[in-house]
Amino acid sequence: MKILQVDHLSKSYGTGEAKVMALDDVSFSVDKGEFVAIIGPSGSGKSTLLHILGGVDKPTSGNVYIDGVDIYSLNESKLAIFRRRQIGLIYQFYNLIPVLNVSENITLPLELDGQMTPKTRLNEIVKTLGLSDRLKHLPNELSGGQQQRVSIGRALINNPAIVLADEPTGNLDSTNSKEIMELLKASNKKYNQTLIVITHDENIALQADRIISIHDGKIQMNEVASCERLI
Repeated sequence: MKILQVDHLSKSYGTGEAKVMALDDVSFSVDKGEFVAIIGPSGSGKSTLLHILGGVDKPTSGNVYIDGVDIYSLNESKLAIFRRRQIGLIYQFYNLIPVLNVSENITLPLELDGQMTPKTRLNEIVKTLGLSDRLKHLPNELSGGQQQRVSIGRALINNPAIVLADEPTGNLDSTNSKEIMELLKASNKKYNQTLIVITHDENIALQADRIISIHDGKIQMNEVASCERLI
């Protein structure tokens, strides 16, 4: 079952001779529960693609369907609600609210949506993330790895249709990077959570079910992950 369908997606900046194509006629689909890695050099368009998939940047043309909904056919308020409920975003620099503690940062999407926090799910997530003894801590009282765990919890709390991670280990040391990827893969399997990770790390990409390679705004490869295909 397809959870994501991208049709002829393009994104350009500027006009005339100054026009730059960040994405150029990109099309692909992702199945529910699949783990996909998107790779490419700096400036290839991969982060632009992730931001468009996440509903935070609009395409110049093309369509993005998430769970059957054409997200850019929605008005701003409906898109904001859809994004909050159906898309979990994980950033390289965590983007935590400094005055909120761990529990409050994780449950923020529910608070913004006017929903009660399901205690069972919160407890399950913080236990899985190893944060049960850090719930009252503020972000500045946490290590980088712990802050990234909080951002993962925030992305998962609403049980979104799709989780998007933009270089989630780019700001971490090798030990924390490995732990974060193990957590993302575990949530992918445990909750059947569709996971799309932007990464420049081939070792991370090879852990995915499928790799999509982007160069100059175009898809160059879209295949099952294997060492040979990255050589």
